[in-house]
Amino acid sequence: MSTRALMRKLEDFEGPRLVPLGGDLYGASFFLMKLLPARFMLERATERGLLRPGGTVCESSSGTFGLALAMLAVQHGYKLILVSDWALDRHLHRRLIELGAEVTIVDRPALTGGLQQARLDRLQEYLQEASGSFWPSQYYNSDNPLSYGKVAEQFVDRLGKVDCLVGPVGSGGSMSGTSRYLRTLFPDLYAIGVDTPNSVLFGQPSGKLNLSGLGGNILPTNVDHSQFDEVHWLVPAEAFHATHDLHRKHGLFMGPTSGAAYRVAQWWSRNNPGKTVVALFPDEGHRYAETVYDEKWLEKITGWSELPKASPLAVGTPRAPMSGWSRFAWGRRSFDDVLGQAND
Repeated sequence: MSTRALMRKLEDFEGPRLVPLGGDLYGASFFLMKLLPARFMLERATERGLLRPGGTVCESSSGTFGLALAMLAVQHGYKLILVSDWALDRHLHRRLIELGAEVTIVDRPALTGGLQQARLDRLQEYLQEASGSFWPSQYYNSDNPLSYGKVAEQFVDRLGKVDCLVGPVGSGGSMSGTSRYLRTLFPDLYAIGVDTPNSVLFGQPSGKLNLSGLGGNILPTNVDHSQFDEVHWLVPAEAFHATHDLHRKHGLFMGPTSGAAYRVAQWWSRNNPGKTVVALFPDEGHRYAETVYDEKWLEKITGWSELPKASPLAVGTPRAPMSGWSRFAWGRRSFDDVLGQAND
């Protein structure tokens, strides 16, 4: 069986289900969204001679990209080395080990860039030790956003015109890539990125991140800021409430990044009737059963006992302190253009 055929044994799991959520709002519900870019990056690497049969793949991940690589490594016979941190769910950790991955946990943040940078520093050590190893580099590899043309095509086939795309931002691949493709057909597409306070992705001062899979303490090149019309920031309790709403009202058992995207998309759809809105829901909620879906755990979360806001607070700068749901009109500008104005 060819390399391409081996990798595509998991291809049926890559695409989302498009679920109607009322009116013209749809959720793009993925089993595991990172399977698509992971498969595409490995496939392109083999075509370029960067990854050979039985080779070693090294990556930094505390979430679903690592799981996607582990699943593909089993299918194709690669050795996989993952560098992660405390945010790695213990059940996911066990699953990665079961799949044959070598997992290293970094517990001390770098002076700048936090745990993400510390993971990347450790990763470089492994890459130097393992001769001929391949680093997919989900934060910087342009094949990441490029892979999402397949998702955009599915939206168009199923829905026709898409007026608004809403999604969480981490590596930047899904939102930047999907919106870029959709705009080749729909130049007026309105793209909304969902982030969390203390994330540097859209200009917040770097701090501790408490929402797995959302935001970051380093700025990936795969975040194409010129794709975004608007950015929203949600604190953990708001994302968790929305995640429960998505489950109770629509039967979608998803992770908290999906809940955050749902809250923002629902608000925008309500304020823009007649517009077709698609929200990206990256992964299912099984690895959050003992956290986001556990009432005792939630009682310890700041703001959980409070009623969530019905709408966001508009802020004049992305550097503003944010204690709750906030939004900023990004206007498809570059990072330097926006933050340069914010500093004036």
